[in-house]
Amino acid sequence: MCAARLSTVVLDARDAHELARFYTRLLGYEVRAEEPHWVLIGPPDGAAGTALAFETEPEYVPPVWPARNPGDQQMMLHLDVEVDDLEAETARAVAEGATLAGEQPQDDVRVLFDPSGHPFCLWVRAAQ
Repeated sequence: MCAARLSTVVLDARDAHELARFYTRLLGYEVRAEEPHWVLIGPPDGAAGTALAFETEPEYVPPVWPARNPGDQQMMLHLDVEVDDLEAETARAVAEGATLAGEQPQDDVRVLFDPSGHPFCLWVRAAQ
């Protein structure tokens, strides 16, 4: 068995605290640690899940998705968030500060941008 496990995904942002507040509202996470330019959030009360951290990067450039032109800042990664009700959770994410992407590649997925411009996906498991 491998002794390594993924514990945290770190996202750069112009304002780490602003982005952390967005994801705490979206995911129901709580702040676990914070410094002037860094915030760690995770599931409440020790529940299972991957933590997220945010680091302020003054030179942060939001990715372009989908990239259309050479030189566009490429998306390096995105978060997939499983939801039970795609329509309701999309509306809630937008109300919390996300922006719906103009291009939607699948019926069971909604691509959105967080307040720092990182793409993320809400998705619903297809009926088996």
